[in-house]
Amino acid sequence: MHFFGLHWIDGVIIVTYILGILAIGKKLSHGVKDEKDFFLGGRSLGKWFQFFLSFGSMADPGQATTTSSSVYRQGAGGAWLALITLFLTPYYWFLNFWFRRVRLTTTADLFEDRFGNRFLGSFYAVTTILIIIVSIAGGNVVALKTLQPLMAKDKSVYTPAEQQKVSDYYEFVELRKQRATSELPAVAATRYDQLKNYYDLGQLQPYITYLKPVTFYLVSSLLVAVFIMLGGLKSAAVVDAVQAVLVIVISVVLIPFGLMKLGGADGLHEKVPAVMFNLFGGGGLSEYTWYSIGALLLVQFVGIAGSQANMTIAGSAKNEFAARIGAVSGGFSKRFVTIAWAYCGLIAIALFGPGLSDPDQVWGLLTSSLLPVGLIGVMVIGILGGKLALLGAQSVVMSGLVVKNLYEPLFPGKSQAHYMLVARLTVPVSLGLGIVVGLYLNSVIALLKFAIVLLVVWGVPITMIFLWRRLTEIAVRVQVVATLVVIAVIPWTVPSIPALARSESLTRMTHERVLTLEAKATAADVAAGRASAEGEMITTTQRTEPVSVFFEEGVVRVDPKDLSSPKTGKGLFRTEVYLISLLGVDVQRFNSAQLMTTRFLVDALLPVLILIVVSLLTQPTAQARVARFYVRMKTPVSPTLDEDALAVEASYQNPTKFDHTKLFPRSNWEFTKWNKEDTLGFLGCCVLVGFILVFFKAVLMIGS
Repeated sequence: MHFFGLHWIDGVIIVTYILGILAIGKKLSHGVKDEKDFFLGGRSLGKWFQFFLSFGSMADPGQATTTSSSVYRQGAGGAWLALITLFLTPYYWFLNFWFRRVRLTTTADLFEDRFGNRFLGSFYAVTTILIIIVSIAGGNVVALKTLQPLMAKDKSVYTPAEQQKVSDYYEFVELRKQRATSELPAVAATRYDQLKNYYDLGQLQPYITYLKPVTFYLVSSLLVAVFIMLGGLKSAAVVDAVQAVLVIVISVVLIPFGLMKLGGADGLHEKVPAVMFNLFGGGGLSEYTWYSIGALLLVQFVGIAGSQANMTIAGSAKNEFAARIGAVSGGFSKRFVTIAWAYCGLIAIALFGPGLSDPDQVWGLLTSSLLPVGLIGVMVIGILGGKLALLGAQSVVMSGLVVKNLYEPLFPGKSQAHYMLVARLTVPVSLGLGIVVGLYLNSVIALLKFAIVLLVVWGVPITMIFLWRRLTEIAVRVQVVATLVVIAVIPWTVPSIPALARSESLTRMTHERVLTLEAKATAADVAAGRASAEGEMITTTQRTEPVSVFFEEGVVRVDPKDLSSPKTGKGLFRTEVYLISLLGVDVQRFNSAQLMTTRFLVDALLPVLILIVVSLLTQPTAQARVARFYVRMKTPVSPTLDEDALAVEASYQNPTKFDHTKLFPRSNWEFTKWNKEDTLGFLGCCVLVGFILVFFKAVLMIGS
C-alpha cells in the first residue's frame, strides 16, 4: 500500500520520527528560562555537543544533494564546492577560540564592542538576517529536490500532459547525446533548441511527483518553527546529535547498493569516463581546476568568519578547548562524508547517464532507484531531520540578531518574558521569508555559491577586527556597502529588470568548444562502429555547449515554445565578470572555470583592499576602547562564569598585561605567539588534511 508515492512502512518511520522530535522539543522547553538559555544554551555545552553542533551545521544532508549534483555535472572535481573548507580546518583551531574569548552573544555585538557605535551592529544584524533567509531558502530547495523523486507518481496514473512531459525529457536526452559527438540535422537541431528551453527552465523531468514546492515548504517549515520555538539552541543541538548518526548512515547506504547494480567498482569505472575521476577538472568541462579551486579557497578563507553561527556555536561552549575540539572534529568528520557524497555522484553518472534535466535531484533519484522499502523511510527522515537541524539553528541565530541587536535597543527595559516572546515569534517569520526566496531561486548550486560570497561582506572585517588594531569603523562601513552592491544588490536587481535581463550585450554566451579526448570504448561505441571491442582506447570528440557569461543559471527564451522570442538571463547576475569585461577583457573566451575564478577573486580581494586603504586614510578608534577589546581577547576563559567575569575585570585594569605574547610587539597587528596547544593542534589538523586528500584519491582509484 502506497501513499503519495511512499510505501506505508516508510510512512510509519517518517511519522514516528516527527512525533519523537516534537516530544524532544516539548521536554527541552522546560529548561529554557531566559535569552541566554534560548540563544547560547547557557554557555554550558561541552565537547560532544560542540561536535554535534559543528558537524550538524557543516554536514547537513542538503550538502549531500549539492555535492552529488555538482559531481554528476562535472566529475569528482565537483566535490570541491563542499570539500574546499578542508584546507580551512586548521584555521578553525583558532577561529572558534577567538569567538569564545570575545564573550559576546551575537556577532553584531562584536562591532559595537570594538568601535563603540551601534550602527555597524544594527547594519550587520539586518544584512545577516538577509543572508540567513537565503540559507533557509537553500535548505528548503535542497530538501524538496531530494524528496521529490521519492514521492513520484506511478506511470499508470499520468495524465496525457504528464506523459508528454516525460516523453519530451527522454527525447531531449537522446538529442543531447547525439549533439555531444556530431552536428545535428537542421530539423533535429531546431527541436533540440526548443526542448533545451524547457530543460533550462527545469520543466523536463523523467518522472512526475506528488510533492509540490509550496505545500512542502509550508508543512515542513511549520514543523521546524514549533520545534525550535519550544527548545531554542539546545533543541537544535539534540537534533544534531541524532542527525550525526543519520547523516553517516544515509551518506554511505547508497554506495553498496549502487556498486552491486553496476557490478562493483570495476563496473563503475567501465561506465564512467576516466576523466570524471579527476580531482582537478574534467577534460576542460569542469569549473573546478587548480586555479578555480584556489580562488574558491581564498574567498572561503576571508569569508568564513562572517557566519553568525560561529558566535552561536563557539559562544555556547563551556570552555575554549570545547570550542576548538568541537569545530575541528566536526569539520574533519564532514570531509569523510563528503567523499561518500562525491562517490554517489559518480554512481549517478553510471546509472543515469549525463542527461538529467535537473541534476539537483540526483540524490533522490539514487534513493528511489536503489534502496528497498524501509531504508527509503530512513533516507527521508535523514533529509527532513537535516532540514530541521539546519533551519532550526539558523532561525535561532536570526532571532538572536533581531532581539539583541534590533528590538532591545529600540524597546529597552522590557521583561525577559517579553523578549523571549519576540525571539520565539521571529522563528516562524524567518522561515516564512525563506519560503519566498526558495520559490524565486531554484538552483541549489547557485544558492550555495551565493551564500559563499555573501559571507565575504562581513567575514573580511570580522577577521580584520581580530587581527588589526588600525581598522576603523568608517572603513568597515565603506567596504560593507561597496561589497553588498557588487555581490548582492546588482546580482538580484539586473535579472528583475526586463530591459537589462534581455539586453543583447548581457545575454552573451561563451564560445562553443570541441574537445578531443582519449577514452576506453563502451558497448555503445562498439555498436556504433567506433571500436572493435569494449575497453579499446579510442579518440572521441566532445562538444561543450556555450554557457551564459553573466547569468548564473543561464540564458533562456522568454517563450520556450517560440525560438524567435527574446532571450533573457536566468538567476543571479555575475557583476564581477561584467566589471572585468569593462576593462576590455574578452570574457566570452572564458570557460566555466575561468568565469568562476574571476568572480571569486574579485569577491575576495576587493573588500580587503577597501578596508586597508580607507582605514589608513581615516581617524583610528579611541585607543582605550581598542586596548580593552584586545586584552579581553587574550584573557583565558575561566572554569565558571563568575570566575571568568573577575578575570576579565582584572585584565581591564592592566590592558598591556599580554603585550609580551604579540608576535610583532610594536605594530598594530595582533598575531600572537603560539603555545604548545596552538602548535600541536594546528600541526595535527594539517596532518589530517593530507590524510583525507590521500584517502579521497585512493577511493577514486579503486577498480580503475
